[in-house]
Amino acid sequence: MEIFTSDGFPIFVRSLHVLAGIAWIGLLYYFNFVQVPGLAAYGDEGKARNITVTQIATRALWWFRWAAVVTLVLGLLLIGVTKDYMKDFMGDESVNLSANAAIFVGMVLGITMAANVWMVIWKNQKIVLANAANVLAGGEADPGAASAGRRAVLASRQNMIFSFSMLWFMVGAAHFYNSLGFADKENELAAGGAWMFVIISVVIGGVLQLNALGKLGGTANTNKLLWPYESHKNAMITGGVLFVVLYVLSEILLKA
Repeated sequence: MEIFTSDGFPIFVRSLHVLAGIAWIGLLYYFNFVQVPGLAAYGDEGKARNITVTQIATRALWWFRWAAVVTLVLGLLLIGVTKDYMKDFMGDESVNLSANAAIFVGMVLGITMAANVWMVIWKNQKIVLANAANVLAGGEADPGAASAGRRAVLASRQNMIFSFSMLWFMVGAAHFYNSLGFADKENELAAGGAWMFVIISVVIGGVLQLNALGKLGGTANTNKLLWPYESHKNAMITGGVLFVVLYVLSEILLKA
Protein backbone atom coordinates (compact mmCIF):
# COMPACT_ATOMS: atom_id res chain seq x y z
CA MET A 1 0.00 0.00 0.00
CA GLU A 2 1.33 3.39 -1.00
CA ILE A 3 0.74 5.08 2.36
CA PHE A 4 3.33 2.76 3.93
CA THR A 5 6.06 3.70 1.46
CA SER A 6 8.76 6.25 2.25
CA ASP A 7 6.95 8.82 0.10
CA GLY A 8 3.40 8.01 1.12
CA PHE A 9 3.76 7.66 4.89
CA PRO A 10 4.68 11.35 5.52
CA ILE A 11 1.56 12.36 3.56
CA PHE A 12 -0.53 9.98 5.68
CA VAL A 13 0.92 11.41 8.91
CA ARG A 14 0.37 14.95 7.65
CA SER A 15 -3.29 14.15 6.94
CA LEU A 16 -3.77 12.81 10.47
CA HIS A 17 -1.96 15.88 11.83
CA VAL A 18 -4.38 18.17 9.98
CA LEU A 19 -7.39 16.10 11.08
CA ALA A 20 -6.39 16.30 14.75
CA GLY A 21 -5.71 20.01 14.32
CA ILE A 22 -9.21 20.55 12.95
CA ALA A 23 -10.67 18.90 16.06
CA TRP A 24 -8.45 20.96 18.37
CA ILE A 25 -8.94 24.37 16.78
CA GLY A 26 -12.61 23.66 16.16
CA LEU A 27 -13.14 23.12 19.88
CA LEU A 28 -11.04 26.20 20.65
CA TYR A 29 -13.44 28.25 18.53
CA TYR A 30 -16.43 26.51 20.12
CA PHE A 31 -15.29 27.54 23.59
CA ASN A 32 -14.54 31.12 22.57
CA PHE A 33 -17.42 31.81 20.20
CA VAL A 34 -20.19 29.64 21.68
CA GLN A 35 -19.76 28.27 25.21
CA VAL A 36 -18.13 31.15 27.09
CA PRO A 37 -20.36 33.92 25.62
CA GLY A 38 -23.43 31.69 26.06
CA LEU A 39 -22.74 30.81 29.68
CA ALA A 40 -22.02 34.44 30.51
CA ALA A 41 -25.76 35.10 30.26
CA TYR A 42 -26.43 32.71 33.15
CA GLY A 43 -23.82 33.97 35.61
CA ASP A 44 -21.77 31.81 37.95
CA GLU A 45 -24.74 30.55 39.97
CA GLY A 46 -26.71 29.46 36.95
CA LYS A 47 -23.60 27.89 35.46
CA ALA A 48 -22.97 25.82 38.59
CA ARG A 49 -26.60 24.59 38.76
CA ASN A 50 -26.76 23.50 35.14
CA ILE A 51 -25.42 19.96 35.31
CA THR A 52 -25.99 19.40 31.59
CA VAL A 53 -23.64 22.23 30.71
CA THR A 54 -21.10 20.95 33.24
CA GLN A 55 -21.13 17.55 31.58
CA ILE A 56 -20.79 19.07 28.12
CA ALA A 57 -17.87 21.22 29.25
CA THR A 58 -16.12 18.21 30.78
CA ARG A 59 -16.49 16.15 27.60
CA ALA A 60 -15.50 19.03 25.35
CA LEU A 61 -12.40 19.74 27.44
CA TRP A 62 -11.39 16.08 27.23
CA TRP A 63 -11.47 16.11 23.43
CA PHE A 64 -9.91 19.57 23.38
CA ARG A 65 -6.82 18.75 25.41
CA TRP A 66 -6.18 15.35 23.84
CA ALA A 67 -6.69 16.69 20.33
CA ALA A 68 -3.97 19.22 21.16
CA VAL A 69 -1.61 16.42 22.25
CA VAL A 70 -2.31 14.30 19.15
CA THR A 71 -1.80 17.31 16.87
CA LEU A 72 1.52 18.12 18.53
CA VAL A 73 2.78 14.52 18.56
CA LEU A 74 1.86 13.95 14.90
CA GLY A 75 3.56 17.23 13.97
CA LEU A 76 6.77 16.10 15.65
CA LEU A 77 6.43 12.66 14.07
CA LEU A 78 6.05 14.31 10.68
CA ILE A 79 9.45 15.92 11.14
CA GLY A 80 10.96 12.53 11.85
CA VAL A 81 9.43 10.65 8.92
CA THR A 82 10.02 13.35 6.30
CA LYS A 83 13.26 12.65 4.44
CA ASP A 84 16.07 15.13 5.20
CA TYR A 85 13.66 17.45 7.00
CA MET A 86 16.08 18.64 9.66
CA LYS A 87 19.04 18.51 7.27
CA ASP A 88 17.35 20.97 4.95
CA PHE A 89 15.64 23.06 7.60
CA MET A 90 17.06 26.60 7.55
CA GLY A 91 20.41 25.22 6.39
CA ASP A 92 22.94 27.07 4.27
CA GLU A 93 22.10 24.93 1.27
CA SER A 94 18.33 25.13 1.65
CA VAL A 95 16.38 26.46 -1.32
CA ASN A 96 13.21 26.81 0.75
CA LEU A 97 14.33 29.26 3.41
CA SER A 98 11.13 31.28 3.22
CA ALA A 99 8.95 28.19 3.62
CA ASN A 100 11.11 26.93 6.49
CA ALA A 101 10.90 30.26 8.31
CA ALA A 102 7.13 30.40 7.82
CA ILE A 103 6.48 26.89 9.11
CA PHE A 104 8.89 27.42 12.02
CA VAL A 105 6.84 30.39 13.21
CA GLY A 106 3.69 28.30 12.83
CA MET A 107 5.31 25.53 14.85
CA VAL A 108 6.33 27.89 17.67
CA LEU A 109 2.81 29.30 17.88
CA GLY A 110 1.30 25.81 17.81
CA ILE A 111 3.59 24.47 20.54
CA THR A 112 2.82 27.52 22.69
CA MET A 113 -0.88 26.94 22.19
CA ALA A 114 -0.56 23.28 23.19
CA ALA A 115 1.37 24.32 26.32
CA ASN A 116 -1.41 26.76 27.16
CA VAL A 117 -3.99 23.99 26.86
CA TRP A 118 -2.33 21.71 29.40
CA MET A 119 -0.38 24.09 31.64
CA VAL A 120 -2.93 26.90 31.95
CA ILE A 121 -6.38 26.16 30.54
CA TRP A 122 -6.88 22.59 31.77
CA LYS A 123 -5.06 23.22 35.04
CA ASN A 124 -7.49 26.02 35.91
CA GLN A 125 -10.58 24.48 34.35
CA LYS A 126 -10.20 21.50 36.69
CA ILE A 127 -10.71 23.92 39.58
CA VAL A 128 -13.75 25.48 37.90
CA LEU A 129 -15.39 22.12 37.15
CA ALA A 130 -14.64 20.75 40.61
CA ASN A 131 -16.25 23.83 42.12
CA ALA A 132 -19.33 23.44 39.92
CA ALA A 133 -19.70 19.78 40.93
CA ASN A 134 -19.26 20.68 44.60
CA VAL A 135 -21.92 23.39 44.45
CA LEU A 136 -24.30 21.03 42.67
CA ALA A 137 -23.79 18.59 45.53
CA GLY A 138 -24.70 21.27 48.05
CA GLY A 139 -21.19 22.22 49.11
CA GLU A 140 -19.61 25.62 49.56
CA ALA A 141 -18.28 27.46 46.53
CA ASP A 142 -14.52 27.62 46.08
CA PRO A 143 -13.45 31.29 46.37
CA GLY A 144 -10.54 30.57 44.02
CA ALA A 145 -12.73 29.26 41.21
CA ALA A 146 -13.44 32.68 39.73
CA SER A 147 -9.75 33.60 39.44
CA ALA A 148 -8.98 30.16 37.99
CA GLY A 149 -11.68 30.63 35.39
CA ARG A 150 -10.27 34.03 34.57
CA ARG A 151 -6.79 32.61 33.96
CA ALA A 152 -8.22 29.87 31.76
CA VAL A 153 -10.20 32.35 29.67
CA LEU A 154 -7.18 34.61 29.17
CA ALA A 155 -5.07 31.71 27.91
CA SER A 156 -7.88 30.40 25.72
CA ARG A 157 -8.35 33.77 24.05
CA GLN A 158 -4.60 34.07 23.60
CA ASN A 159 -4.73 30.75 21.77
CA MET A 160 -7.50 32.10 19.56
CA ILE A 161 -5.35 35.15 18.80
CA PHE A 162 -2.42 32.93 17.88
CA SER A 163 -4.53 30.51 15.86
CA PHE A 164 -5.08 32.80 12.85
CA SER A 165 -1.36 33.28 12.25
CA MET A 166 -0.50 29.71 13.21
CA LEU A 167 -2.88 28.28 10.62
CA TRP A 168 -1.68 30.67 7.93
CA PHE A 169 2.02 29.97 8.33
CA MET A 170 1.58 26.22 8.78
CA VAL A 171 -0.48 25.94 5.59
CA GLY A 172 1.10 28.80 3.70
CA ALA A 173 4.59 27.36 4.09
CA ALA A 174 3.77 24.76 1.46
CA HIS A 175 1.48 26.78 -0.79
CA PHE A 176 2.42 30.44 -0.55
CA TYR A 177 6.06 30.75 0.49
CA ASN A 178 7.52 27.58 -0.99
CA SER A 179 7.97 28.81 -4.55
CA LEU A 180 8.56 32.49 -3.93
CA GLY A 181 11.45 32.62 -1.50
CA PHE A 182 15.06 33.43 -2.19
CA ALA A 183 15.89 31.19 -5.13
CA ASP A 184 17.79 33.98 -6.89
CA LYS A 185 19.39 35.61 -3.84
CA GLU A 186 22.60 34.98 -2.00
CA ASN A 187 22.22 32.39 0.77
CA GLU A 188 23.66 34.72 3.41
CA LEU A 189 21.11 37.43 2.61
CA ALA A 190 18.31 34.87 2.40
CA ALA A 191 19.17 33.36 5.78
CA GLY A 192 19.38 36.82 7.33
CA GLY A 193 15.87 37.74 6.20
CA ALA A 194 14.44 34.38 7.21
CA TRP A 195 15.93 34.43 10.70
CA MET A 196 14.98 38.08 11.18
CA PHE A 197 11.37 37.15 10.45
CA VAL A 198 11.53 34.26 12.91
CA ILE A 199 13.11 36.35 15.68
CA ILE A 200 10.68 39.27 15.36
CA SER A 201 7.68 36.92 15.20
CA VAL A 202 8.78 34.96 18.27
CA VAL A 203 9.42 38.16 20.27
CA ILE A 204 5.96 39.53 19.42
CA GLY A 205 4.36 36.22 20.30
CA GLY A 206 6.34 36.02 23.53
CA VAL A 207 5.19 39.45 24.68
CA LEU A 208 1.55 38.55 23.98
CA GLN A 209 1.93 35.26 25.82
CA LEU A 210 3.44 36.91 28.90
CA ASN A 211 0.61 39.44 28.84
CA ALA A 212 -2.04 36.71 28.72
CA LEU A 213 -0.41 35.01 31.71
CA GLY A 214 -0.68 38.24 33.66
CA LYS A 215 3.07 38.79 33.83
CA LEU A 216 2.79 42.37 32.51
CA GLY A 217 0.28 43.72 35.00
CA GLY A 218 -1.73 40.92 36.56
CA THR A 219 -4.94 39.17 35.52
CA ALA A 220 -7.47 41.58 37.05
CA ASN A 221 -9.94 43.16 34.65
CA THR A 222 -8.61 46.57 35.71
CA ASN A 223 -5.39 45.82 33.81
CA LYS A 224 -5.82 47.75 30.57
CA LEU A 225 -3.18 45.60 28.86
CA LEU A 226 -5.69 42.74 28.96
CA TRP A 227 -8.08 44.49 26.55
CA PRO A 228 -7.38 41.88 23.82
CA TYR A 229 -8.86 39.15 26.02
CA GLU A 230 -11.88 40.85 27.58
CA SER A 231 -14.25 39.51 24.91
CA HIS A 232 -14.14 37.13 21.99
CA LYS A 233 -14.64 40.12 19.71
CA ASN A 234 -11.55 41.83 21.13
CA ALA A 235 -9.59 38.60 20.67
CA MET A 236 -10.71 38.36 17.04
CA ILE A 237 -9.58 41.93 16.40
CA THR A 238 -6.23 41.30 18.10
CA GLY A 239 -5.75 38.05 16.22
CA GLY A 240 -6.47 39.84 12.96
CA VAL A 241 -4.01 42.61 13.76
CA LEU A 242 -1.32 40.08 14.71
CA PHE A 243 -1.87 38.23 11.45
CA VAL A 244 -1.59 41.43 9.40
CA VAL A 245 1.63 42.42 11.19
CA LEU A 246 3.24 39.01 10.66
CA TYR A 247 2.00 38.79 7.09
CA VAL A 248 3.50 42.18 6.22
CA LEU A 249 6.76 41.13 7.88
CA SER A 250 6.78 37.96 5.80
CA GLU A 251 6.24 39.99 2.64
CA ILE A 252 9.17 42.23 3.52
CA LEU A 253 11.60 39.65 4.90
CA LEU A 254 10.67 36.42 3.13
CA LYS A 255 9.90 37.66 -0.37
CA ALA A 256 11.95 40.82 -0.77
